[in-house]
Amino acid sequence: MHANFNIHPATPVDAADVSTLTGELLTEIMAAIGEQAFQFDVAATTTRLNQWLTEGCYTVLLARDAARAAAGFIALHESRALYAGGVYGTIPECYVRPAFRSQGLGRALIDAACAHGREHGWQRLEVTTPPLPAFDRTLAFYEREGFAITGGRKLKRGLTG
Repeated sequence: MHANFNIHPATPVDAADVSTLTGELLTEIMAAIGEQAFQFDVAATTTRLNQWLTEGCYTVLLARDAARAAAGFIALHESRALYAGGVYGTIPECYVRPAFRSQGLGRALIDAACAHGREHGWQRLEVTTPPLPAFDRTLAFYEREGFAITGGRKLKRGLTG
Protein backbone atom coordinates (compact mmCIF):
# COMPACT_ATOMS: atom_id res chain seq x y z
CA MET A 1 0.00 0.00 0.00
CA HIS A 2 1.48 3.32 -1.09
CA ALA A 3 0.47 6.38 0.91
CA ASN A 4 -1.81 7.71 -1.84
CA PHE A 5 -2.69 4.46 -3.64
CA ASN A 6 -4.10 1.05 -2.88
CA ILE A 7 -2.35 -1.68 -4.89
CA HIS A 8 -4.20 -4.97 -4.96
CA PRO A 9 -4.34 -8.12 -7.09
CA ALA A 10 -6.90 -7.55 -9.83
CA THR A 11 -9.91 -9.83 -10.00
CA PRO A 12 -12.30 -10.36 -12.92
CA VAL A 13 -14.34 -7.43 -11.55
CA ASP A 14 -11.33 -5.19 -12.39
CA ALA A 15 -10.87 -6.51 -15.94
CA ALA A 16 -12.63 -3.60 -17.67
CA ASP A 17 -10.53 -1.00 -15.82
CA VAL A 18 -7.28 -2.83 -16.59
CA SER A 19 -8.28 -3.21 -20.24
CA THR A 20 -8.98 0.53 -20.48
CA LEU A 21 -5.55 1.25 -19.00
CA THR A 22 -3.98 -1.19 -21.48
CA GLY A 23 -5.61 0.69 -24.34
CA GLU A 24 -4.20 3.96 -23.01
CA LEU A 25 -0.73 2.39 -22.78
CA LEU A 26 -0.83 1.10 -26.35
CA THR A 27 -2.22 4.39 -27.67
CA GLU A 28 0.60 6.27 -25.94
CA ILE A 29 3.22 3.94 -27.44
CA MET A 30 1.79 4.22 -30.95
CA ALA A 31 1.55 8.03 -30.74
CA ALA A 32 5.17 8.26 -29.65
CA ILE A 33 6.53 6.00 -32.39
CA GLY A 34 4.13 7.15 -35.12
CA GLU A 35 3.20 3.60 -36.04
CA GLN A 36 0.07 1.44 -35.71
CA ALA A 37 2.01 -1.29 -33.89
CA PHE A 38 -0.96 -2.84 -32.06
CA GLN A 39 -4.50 -3.89 -32.88
CA PHE A 40 -6.50 -3.25 -29.72
CA ASP A 41 -10.10 -4.11 -28.93
CA VAL A 42 -11.17 -3.20 -25.38
CA ALA A 43 -14.06 -5.70 -25.29
CA ALA A 44 -11.91 -8.59 -26.51
CA THR A 45 -9.12 -7.59 -24.11
CA THR A 46 -11.57 -7.47 -21.20
CA THR A 47 -12.88 -10.94 -22.06
CA ARG A 48 -9.36 -12.33 -22.40
CA LEU A 49 -8.17 -10.76 -19.14
CA ASN A 50 -11.26 -11.93 -17.30
CA GLN A 51 -10.53 -15.49 -18.44
CA TRP A 52 -6.84 -15.30 -17.51
CA LEU A 53 -7.55 -13.85 -14.08
CA THR A 54 -10.17 -16.54 -13.46
CA GLU A 55 -7.71 -19.25 -14.53
CA GLY A 56 -4.96 -17.72 -12.40
CA CYS A 57 -2.43 -17.81 -15.26
CA TYR A 58 -1.90 -14.01 -15.34
CA THR A 59 -1.40 -11.63 -12.45
CA VAL A 60 -2.28 -7.96 -12.49
CA LEU A 61 -1.55 -5.63 -9.60
CA LEU A 62 -3.92 -2.69 -9.93
CA ALA A 63 -3.43 0.69 -8.26
CA ARG A 64 -6.39 2.82 -7.31
CA ASP A 65 -6.28 6.32 -5.86
CA ALA A 66 -8.17 7.45 -2.76
CA ALA A 67 -11.31 8.00 -4.87
CA ARG A 68 -10.99 4.40 -6.18
CA ALA A 69 -10.07 5.53 -9.69
CA ALA A 70 -7.74 3.20 -11.60
CA ALA A 71 -4.34 4.94 -11.59
CA GLY A 72 -2.04 2.27 -13.01
CA PHE A 73 -1.17 -1.38 -13.13
CA ILE A 74 1.60 -3.91 -13.60
CA ALA A 75 0.99 -7.29 -15.20
CA LEU A 76 3.07 -10.36 -14.38
CA HIS A 77 3.47 -13.73 -16.02
CA GLU A 78 5.44 -16.67 -14.68
CA SER A 79 8.00 -18.19 -17.04
CA ARG A 80 10.70 -20.80 -16.94
CA ALA A 81 14.10 -20.78 -18.59
CA LEU A 82 17.39 -22.56 -18.14
CA TYR A 83 19.34 -19.33 -18.65
CA ALA A 84 17.39 -17.68 -15.84
CA GLY A 85 18.15 -20.44 -13.37
CA GLY A 86 14.56 -21.60 -13.10
CA VAL A 87 11.27 -19.84 -12.57
CA TYR A 88 11.13 -16.10 -13.19
CA GLY A 89 8.59 -13.41 -13.90
CA THR A 90 8.05 -11.21 -16.91
CA ILE A 91 6.36 -7.82 -16.92
CA PRO A 92 4.38 -7.69 -20.17
CA GLU A 93 2.63 -4.43 -19.29
CA CYS A 94 3.22 -1.66 -16.82
CA TYR A 95 1.40 1.65 -16.99
CA VAL A 96 0.70 4.68 -14.85
CA ARG A 97 -1.79 7.24 -16.08
CA PRO A 98 -0.11 10.60 -16.80
CA ALA A 99 -2.03 12.39 -14.02
CA PHE A 100 -0.50 9.99 -11.46
CA ARG A 101 3.10 10.02 -12.68
CA SER A 102 5.99 11.34 -10.58
CA GLN A 103 4.16 10.42 -7.37
CA GLY A 104 6.04 7.20 -6.62
CA LEU A 105 3.37 4.93 -8.05
CA GLY A 106 5.64 3.29 -10.63
CA ARG A 107 8.13 2.41 -7.91
CA ALA A 108 5.31 1.10 -5.69
CA LEU A 109 4.09 -1.14 -8.53
CA ILE A 110 7.61 -2.49 -9.12
CA ASP A 111 8.01 -3.11 -5.37
CA ALA A 112 4.69 -4.97 -5.30
CA ALA A 113 5.75 -7.03 -8.32
CA CYS A 114 9.05 -7.92 -6.64
CA ALA A 115 7.22 -8.98 -3.48
CA HIS A 116 4.88 -11.15 -5.57
CA GLY A 117 7.87 -12.72 -7.30
CA ARG A 118 9.64 -13.49 -4.04
CA GLU A 119 6.44 -15.10 -2.70
CA HIS A 120 6.38 -17.36 -5.76
CA GLY A 121 10.08 -18.28 -5.70
CA TRP A 122 11.02 -16.39 -8.83
CA GLN A 123 14.69 -15.91 -9.55
CA ARG A 124 14.20 -12.53 -11.21
CA LEU A 125 11.92 -10.19 -13.13
CA GLU A 126 12.39 -9.29 -16.78
CA VAL A 127 10.85 -6.41 -18.71
CA THR A 128 11.05 -5.15 -22.28
CA THR A 129 10.73 -1.41 -22.77
CA PRO A 130 8.73 0.17 -25.56
CA PRO A 131 10.80 1.29 -28.57
CA LEU A 132 13.79 3.52 -27.97
CA PRO A 133 14.69 6.36 -28.24
CA ALA A 134 11.04 7.42 -27.90
CA PHE A 135 10.90 5.75 -24.50
CA ASP A 136 14.33 6.60 -23.07
CA ARG A 137 12.59 7.89 -19.91
CA THR A 138 10.96 4.48 -19.45
CA LEU A 139 14.35 2.80 -19.75
CA ALA A 140 15.82 5.25 -17.22
CA PHE A 141 12.94 4.49 -14.82
CA TYR A 142 13.58 0.74 -14.95
CA GLU A 143 17.32 1.26 -14.49
CA ARG A 144 16.63 3.44 -11.41
CA GLU A 145 14.48 0.58 -10.07
CA GLY A 146 17.38 -1.88 -10.32
CA PHE A 147 16.83 -3.45 -13.75
CA ALA A 148 19.97 -3.96 -15.86
CA ILE A 149 20.20 -3.98 -19.65
CA THR A 150 20.91 -7.51 -20.80
CA GLY A 151 21.31 -6.81 -24.48
CA GLY A 152 19.41 -8.05 -27.46
CA ARG A 153 16.08 -6.90 -28.80
CA LYS A 154 12.59 -8.23 -28.42
CA LEU A 155 11.42 -9.87 -31.63
CA LYS A 156 8.07 -11.37 -32.55
CA ARG A 157 6.63 -13.66 -35.17
CA GLY A 158 2.94 -14.18 -35.63
CA LEU A 159 1.68 -17.77 -35.68
CA THR A 160 -1.75 -17.22 -37.15
CA GLY A 161 -3.01 -16.16 -40.55
